[in-house]
Amino acid sequence: MIKYLVCNEGFYEVENYSSKVWVRVMCPTPEEQTFLVQEFGVPEPFLKDIEDNEERPRVEYEDGWRLIIVRLPFKSLEQENLYSTVPLGILTSGEKFITVCHSEVEMMDDFVKYTRRKSFEEKNASDLILHLQLSAAVWFMKYLKMINYEIQDAERQLQTSIRNEELLELMRLERTLTYFVTSIRGNEILLQKFNSILKQRHMKYDADLFEDVEIEMQQARTTANVYSEILSGMMDAFAAVISNNLGVIMKRLTSISIILMLPTLIASYYGMNLEEGTSIHNLKFYVVIIASLILSVFITLFFRKKRWL
Repeated sequence: MIKYLVCNEGFYEVENYSSKVWVRVMCPTPEEQTFLVQEFGVPEPFLKDIEDNEERPRVEYEDGWRLIIVRLPFKSLEQENLYSTVPLGILTSGEKFITVCHSEVEMMDDFVKYTRRKSFEEKNASDLILHLQLSAAVWFMKYLKMINYEIQDAERQLQTSIRNEELLELMRLERTLTYFVTSIRGNEILLQKFNSILKQRHMKYDADLFEDVEIEMQQARTTANVYSEILSGMMDAFAAVISNNLGVIMKRLTSISIILMLPTLIASYYGMNLEEGTSIHNLKFYVVIIASLILSVFITLFFRKKRWL
């Protein structure tokens, strides 16, 4: 989908393209990609690079166009609680400013709403690129908080669980954190590269904004690293907890079997060896039953004292 956004105290959609318009492309069809090549002259190899979901953050130039690829955090709407990262391609040439992303990323719509709330005024393309990078860092932090809640929930379930599902959930979250750390680190390297390009070409940009982006990215990377280390240690600990929980359950089942075995043993002895058989009118029958119950209670109390039950 292609949308034309113009900045007027925030970005608002317009029907037709004109100068200083942000062309926002989300999940483009082959026809829309062809339109970008033919109408705006976007190099086709750049669009192919953006389409690659594993593309790393970088800056590249070709035919008067500049391509900047930033990794964005992504939460799948089809698979619940599935986090990943996807590339956002930022294409600039003169007054042309185009962004292309092949996934429905929450950050993009939120950024537009944010510019309206803050009455955002676009100064130049460099500042808009920095704002997008800042928004990406903020959304990394948002998703990291959600992941932390999931880690805490899995921790509570693992305390009494003997299943592998919770452990597999932690493995999925650990994989997500690895993607996040790698993508954030790539964005940090890209930011430094972009800063060098701006200084070499004496291009105007907001130094305070650049510092804010740098701080947010560092905070996101530090947070992701801390969660990853905590999760790694937690997985090792809870692998032992699951094994221990299984041992406790087996111990309880064995104890119950022993308790039930004693009355069965006595009843079997009574049925085979008492002189008057199995007559329930015989006083010896009641003596045996009471003795069995007393022994069962005694064994139960003994097991509880030993914390086997």
